[in-house]
Amino acid sequence: MDLIYILLVLLVATRLCGEFAERMKFPALVGELVAGITLGVIFHHYSSTFPVLSNLPENEVFKGLTDLAIFFLMLLAGVELRPKDIVKASGPAFAIAVGGMIVPLMAGMGLGIVFLPESSLKMAQALFLGTALAITAVPVSVKILMDLKLLDTKIGKTIVSAALFDDILSLVLLAVLTAILANGEIPGVDRLLLLVGKVILFFITTSVLGLYVLPALHKLAARFKSDEFEFSALLMVSFLFALLAEELGMHFILGAFLAGLFFVKRIMSDEVYDTIKASLTSWTMGFFAPIFFASIGLHLDLAAISEIPLFLSMLLLAAFLGKLVGAGLPALAVGFTPAESIGIGSAMSARGAVELIIATIALEAGLFNHPDPAPPEVSFLFSAIVIMALVTTLVTPVLMRFSIGNPGHNRAQHID
Repeated sequence: MDLIYILLVLLVATRLCGEFAERMKFPALVGELVAGITLGVIFHHYSSTFPVLSNLPENEVFKGLTDLAIFFLMLLAGVELRPKDIVKASGPAFAIAVGGMIVPLMAGMGLGIVFLPESSLKMAQALFLGTALAITAVPVSVKILMDLKLLDTKIGKTIVSAALFDDILSLVLLAVLTAILANGEIPGVDRLLLLVGKVILFFITTSVLGLYVLPALHKLAARFKSDEFEFSALLMVSFLFALLAEELGMHFILGAFLAGLFFVKRIMSDEVYDTIKASLTSWTMGFFAPIFFASIGLHLDLAAISEIPLFLSMLLLAAFLGKLVGAGLPALAVGFTPAESIGIGSAMSARGAVELIIATIALEAGLFNHPDPAPPEVSFLFSAIVIMALVTTLVTPVLMRFSIGNPGHNRAQHID
């Protein structure tokens, strides 16, 4: 019964805080993170009163549940994206995406090289920092654009396309980081080529399965009389893709993401597609996502603010300036106005689920335990990333409203 008690406490706290955050015009994940942080502080200070809850981060069953939450979050992320939107990440969006990826990636790696101590995993830690800064939270950006009534404008489509491209590249970076964590060092040329070959093999295999096997499987599933068999078929393919990713030395979230990406309307009726997507969304956003974001908050140590103030300040500065410069300058170069360019750079600054998932993977892999004993810059690295994600998500809507959020601009730039 301990698990039921744990889930009850976490769901009540996260859903209430998530609802409050949305009423304050922030994404629900902000409230869910805050709920996890608050519960973590309470459980830590009153461990004798909450013995079961105070040991949650070390609970193996709870770890397994958070892994399942990560799986469903990435599956839903793939379902929410449309391949044709990714294809649109060309022209202006491509230039913005590349700049918005490379500049923060280099800034994060530079911070790691300067601030982190020498160890066998220093370059892996630096790459992790760069990857975390390079990511843009597509759902957060979309939500902000919807609130500002900018989603169907030229600037809105550009932001979404560039953010999609950034997230795809970040998953490739994750494959490299996973290889480094597995081997304890940066792969040599031979291993790097082998990794690239595995990534290519993975994408070719999943593409063939997604384009040809998945539609056939859903047609077969439609003949079964059992209810929800099509939903089960999607999960079967997703688990298969996840296992294939792990067999090829990558993380399972790559498989889950691609399985969702190949789940499109043309392979089934609109009614079946809408039903499956609604079920997946309900389970993910109503159960798994709150549990995952609460687990992130439980791992957060607010002492990072006092223990590594300079490093944390530099991380936040790099998070904002990296996107403003990296995405804003290319936007200016391809014809957007200065205000629009600032708005694009601001929108690309939002972080969310993906970098928190990557941070959790790195935490579980022991990336923050080297050297031993770990100095504050390393031991508080995970908490610094969570704080960065929270701050950027809170500040991004304010920057966007200030730069491009006026009604006159919205009407002028609307795409018919």
